[in-house]
Amino acid sequence: MKRRSVLQSGAVVLLLGINELARGASIVAVRVWPAPEYSRVTIESDTALAVKHSFVASPPRLAVDIEGIDLNPALRELVGRVQADDPNIAGIRVGQNAPGVVRLVIDLKRAARPQVFTLNPVAAYQHRLVFDLYPAQEEDPLEALIAERLTDPAPTALPSTAPPAPPAVAMDAPDPLAELIAKQNTKPAPRPYGAPSPAPAPTAAPKDYAIVSIAPPARSASASSQNDAKNTAQRTDRLIIIALDPGHGGEDPGAIGPGGTREKDIVLMVAHLLRERINATTVNGNPMRAFLTRDADFFVPLQVRVQKARRVQADLFVSIHADAFLTPAARGASVFALSQGGASSSAARWMANKENAADVIGGINVQAKDVQVQKALLDMSTTAQINDSLKLGSAVLGEVGRVGRLHKGNVEQAGFAVLKAPDIPSVLIETAFISNPEEEAKLNSSDYREQLADAILRGIRGYFAKNPPLARNREV
Repeated sequence: MKRRSVLQSGAVVLLLGINELARGASIVAVRVWPAPEYSRVTIESDTALAVKHSFVASPPRLAVDIEGIDLNPALRELVGRVQADDPNIAGIRVGQNAPGVVRLVIDLKRAARPQVFTLNPVAAYQHRLVFDLYPAQEEDPLEALIAERLTDPAPTALPSTAPPAPPAVAMDAPDPLAELIAKQNTKPAPRPYGAPSPAPAPTAAPKDYAIVSIAPPARSASASSQNDAKNTAQRTDRLIIIALDPGHGGEDPGAIGPGGTREKDIVLMVAHLLRERINATTVNGNPMRAFLTRDADFFVPLQVRVQKARRVQADLFVSIHADAFLTPAARGASVFALSQGGASSSAARWMANKENAADVIGGINVQAKDVQVQKALLDMSTTAQINDSLKLGSAVLGEVGRVGRLHKGNVEQAGFAVLKAPDIPSVLIETAFISNPEEEAKLNSSDYREQLADAILRGIRGYFAKNPPLARNREV
């Protein structure tokens, strides 16, 4: 009889279906992640939720019916979670649309391309219902960088002990964006507070790389006098772009230290400090400009980080992380480059697997992506890119080692997904072990974070001293 009762109970469960089962769902948490690129709304529950949704274009809003639950205080919290400065969401309304059906209406500030999807339990999360609200009209990040450059004060050339370099030979590099982004900078020429930072004569570059001159154009003595008298100098800059990639973000906190420090917060602070320094730096009179793959607390999928760096034609890609291990004894900073083959150590392989799992935790809409296109993008890599990445990694590792302990004295290699841009030298920096209590305390120190930012900048400048940037038709 007991066996028959169990079988009958199972049959009843099968007949109920997901809508009936969802009636027992409890809302665990609600979250709103605003960002210029997209805003995300997450509803976390202990049971999968069934939804129907529709988008209304005018005025723009997303209507979602969540079936099998009744309105509760947790869902009402969403109304107050929307920030006034959210670039995409104007407000959220919730109500009991029908017995067992809660209607959620997300009012938008501009036309959008919404994505609605669910995520299975992973890590510390239970079932998640996710609404990603992308603006219909995306901003061109390269145009935004150039516009920002033209409105900011002229950067300052940092002193250097490197000997003067003969002018490099400029080579043609066709670029379909040239007509769109070539602009004339009419800002005053930078006034260095120390000696200029010329680079030594460039060594032979890989044959598939063209060397571009990064020296400002020569001016006649009379023209110089006139411009100096007017305190303006018309010049054409070769904008050098460094893509900074603060790891994790949004739904993905990254590693969490014993004191509760979240990796995503620390690396974002380091990236902001490094951006300030890069934006105030020139290479032989030409400005550097930092581009952040995320400049706030929101999630960016791994392949999108690579795509964003390529869209702005970045010269370098620097991903910033804070390490973690199974035991608190591990310590020291590390620098990684891509490996086309196996990892350089078992620790490097473990680290790559952990970082590559960020998409699973952060939550991506797999159905919205072409798997073959994803695979092709992340499989693209070149020997030249890896060789240059190792040079960049060595320069950065040497400088980081001056401000803190190193986990290993050489650049390691593994298959990190974010390092697979085929045409951009790319490194991943593990600034310290956040799982080590002492190093967690250092990462929470503003002085140490500033030292880290200074060290990474010195490494970048040291790399460019020996490796001129690739040819780009990107003048401002």
